[in-house]
Amino acid sequence: MLSRGVNSSLKRTAQRALKSNVATASLKFSSAQASRCLHTQQPLAKPQSAFNSKFTSLSLGSVRYASTKVKVPDMAESITEGTLAAFNKEVGDFVNLDETIATIETDKIDVEVNAPVSGTITKFLVDVEATVEVGQEIAEIEEGDAPEGGAKKEESSSSGKEETEQKKEEQETKQPEEPKKEEPKKESKPAPPPKKESAPKKQEKSSASADAPTFTNFSRNEEKVKMNRMRLRIAERLKESQNTAASLTTFNEVDMSNLMEMRKLYKDEFLEKTGIKLGFMGAFSKAACLAAKDIPAVNASIENNDTLVFRDYTDISIAVATPKGLVTPIVRNAESRSILGIEQEIANLGKKARDGKLALEDMVGGTFTISNGGVFGSLYGTPIINMPQTAVLGLHGVKQRPVTVNGQIVSRPMMYLALTYDHRVLDGREAVTFLKTIKELIEDPRKMLLLE
Repeated sequence: MLSRGVNSSLKRTAQRALKSNVATASLKFSSAQASRCLHTQQPLAKPQSAFNSKFTSLSLGSVRYASTKVKVPDMAESITEGTLAAFNKEVGDFVNLDETIATIETDKIDVEVNAPVSGTITKFLVDVEATVEVGQEIAEIEEGDAPEGGAKKEESSSSGKEETEQKKEEQETKQPEEPKKEEPKKESKPAPPPKKESAPKKQEKSSASADAPTFTNFSRNEEKVKMNRMRLRIAERLKESQNTAASLTTFNEVDMSNLMEMRKLYKDEFLEKTGIKLGFMGAFSKAACLAAKDIPAVNASIENNDTLVFRDYTDISIAVATPKGLVTPIVRNAESRSILGIEQEIANLGKKARDGKLALEDMVGGTFTISNGGVFGSLYGTPIINMPQTAVLGLHGVKQRPVTVNGQIVSRPMMYLALTYDHRVLDGREAVTFLKTIKELIEDPRKMLLLE
């Protein structure tokens, strides 16, 4: 019993000594820290746990913003997919709201994909030339302000320029050393004997034989390029027209003297007043609208293979050549427009087509088509029907040809006209009458003022 009490008392004494030592040590540390802070005039440091230190390091780090997915926009009711033609930006680039980041190619138009928010592109989710559908995610954007990367890029570019300049300087310093390698003693050697002249002749003969024109000397490489969606669609529609319509073409020729004289007299005046260039397409479009009133079947179409649809309006499709293919934007209600009004609309649609800004609404519909191959120098041709339309008028180049006028042979500017029509809807008599009416109106444009 006595030994147990002694042992317990000894343990208590040891614990009290240990606590006192810790207290004195902490007191010394706090006093030393206080004296240090008095000298340096700094506040006392608060003890931090491991969790607090991690939290403060995270709070002082970079702030991450939410990422936004860029989706394929709605293109049109009849278009559900397209081909990703190109990304206009790269990963890491900053884009503003509504800035174009990609272009999707469809069988009718090109659709631009705009940024839904301002931020930095972090990832592309699809590859170029991949097929994408409406609503599909194609990229990720991290929202935020423009990064301070402009200066870094400039510094990197400037440093790159400095490195290239340094390399150039090193090359320039090395160049003067090259002449030292030459041996001037070779100049004192005697000229070779004349007997050795036969060797160069043999070389000349061999080189001449190598340069002989054989098929192996020319390039015979082949390159395979995948057809874009627009070209595939054009091929599909033209083949459909060829297989469906009972196509037939009738021809005529028109004297362009009076129309060209009218254009020469008034084109500068109207250009100055209205800014509209007076061409031939406006006059031919107006003449076709007036002729269609007498032959309404030209403006009709077949529906469901058993119904004819006649219209009291004329929407003229104007064939426009673009780098990607042929498009046919539409002049709506051409029958209610003046010649200048039609010219203005054709100019606007042509510019939009060349700039790739045509919308699907600009090309849907159309009741009659005019194709002017004369701007490319065409003399003669047979246009193909733009289904489901019934007819297409082909214009060609204006050439000076000898014609008989009042019993005398004179030179006149003549143009061949071609009308391809669907014989299922239009008979030959009607087609010929329609084309003849256009000829008469063009040869005397004043008649168009008298007709309604």
